[in-house]
Amino acid sequence: MPVRQAFECVQELAERNSNMSNIAVVTDSNSGITQAAAKELGVYVLPMPFMINEETFYEDISLTQEQFYEKLASGADICTSQPSPESVTKLWDSILKDYDEIVYIPMSSGLSGSCQSALMLAEDYKGRVQVVNNQRISVTQRQSCLDARLLVSKGMNAKEIKDLLEADKFNSSIYIMLDTLYYLKKGGRITPAAAAIGTLLKLKPVLQIQGDKLDAFAKARTTTQGKNIMINAVRNDMENRFGGAPDPEKHWISMAYTYNREAGEAFREEVGKQFPGFEIHMDPLSLSVACHIGPGALAVTCSKKIEV
Repeated sequence: MPVRQAFECVQELAERNSNMSNIAVVTDSNSGITQAAAKELGVYVLPMPFMINEETFYEDISLTQEQFYEKLASGADICTSQPSPESVTKLWDSILKDYDEIVYIPMSSGLSGSCQSALMLAEDYKGRVQVVNNQRISVTQRQSCLDARLLVSKGMNAKEIKDLLEADKFNSSIYIMLDTLYYLKKGGRITPAAAAIGTLLKLKPVLQIQGDKLDAFAKARTTTQGKNIMINAVRNDMENRFGGAPDPEKHWISMAYTYNREAGEAFREEVGKQFPGFEIHMDPLSLSVACHIGPGALAVTCSKKIEV
């Protein structure tokens, strides 16, 4: 390789690495990204707090998935909580010692007030912290972090990344099939009578997250029917909302589950057969959602790939 060409390659790589190092991508543990995975992906993760029998725990720090479901099964009083302003700003301040800007991607503003709190805190950072309100959670929130990393590598600044991700916020869907109605009843999201009827009929409710809300989508009589409902919903979204027939070049498919990984893996195999060619990432569902729906849930998501 000629010296000049080699020099230009080195210079281009240095500039690219410089761009990458100037902007940090930060999210919270609702993304499903563990502290260990965060290091591999090159992002930072703020652990979400939980109050369990009036004691504070932090996801993936002092509260593992296994411990959470043990406490849930024991009937413990579990509620989600926002990160304290101090914990958020302490993390941001630490990161900004090494980076010029932060792209912060919290969980959907429709599911928690933590996004709005972060937006207010960011006002004191004179544009160096850009909070992305793009209505994502779990594996779709994780994908937004990967998208942000890609956009950083393309040389975009934090404000440009925020604007692009927010413009893309409705290009994603989540479908979740519940195994039990107990936790929806416990949280007051359905009446005891509705829960009793649903349990008697052995219904498998399918919920959806489109944008900022968790809503009912369909009622299945069997697990097989519920899986088919979700697979058909994903296919319909791709074809009618996200640019045409399912295509690994245009779409992402991801999956999640609560507690039962074996059931999640089996469902991933089924989805893979329906959508050949897709690399399907799967994580445990965010504990902030899991505490409202309980163990045994299965979820599948689809997103339109961002265009850069």
